[in-house]
Amino acid sequence: MNPEDQVGVTGQQSVSFEEFVAGASTRLLTLALLLTGRHRAEAEDLVQDVLERAYRRWSRIIRNGAPEPYVRQMLVNAAVDRGRRLRRRPETPLAVDIADPAAADQAGQHADRDLLLRALAALPPRQRAVLVLRYFEDLSEAQTAAMLGCSSGTVKSQASRALARLRELAGSSDDPDAGNQEDAVRHE
Repeated sequence: MNPEDQVGVTGQQSVSFEEFVAGASTRLLTLALLLTGRHRAEAEDLVQDVLERAYRRWSRIIRNGAPEPYVRQMLVNAAVDRGRRLRRRPETPLAVDIADPAAADQAGQHADRDLLLRALAALPPRQRAVLVLRYFEDLSEAQTAAMLGCSSGTVKSQASRALARLRELAGSSDDPDAGNQEDAVRHE
């Protein structure tokens, strides 16, 4: 039986995998970009891997209702796992002299966004996940803790450390707008 032919718990036709991907892929890619803190290609690979795993488990995923929170959890877990793998066995970049397209745009707003994304990328995967879930996905501390499988206290401490590190990396400790970094993370 194809995953798109599955019937949900209520007996009604559930959303097909293709419909889910069409409706959620942009949001999942944005989340992956923020979680990886890397180039678009890495985020696309992460989303593709997660969607491939979700397709294989689609009948189980839709059986429990709304699939997006489940797939989002898969994405967060995959990003954290990938960060751990890269820390143990880092990738070595090719010696190709190609300018980073994001750095070429010197407009103020784009430069600030680029700086913030680079600083976010420099954070450990767990801290990055906490910030993305708390400020981009706008989840509560309890929801973030449940998604990451830790306590609310851990979420608070990781968020505090991550925001302090972001301020340090962005060089905004002397800046009167230092408190606006949190707003920038929330609205990116």
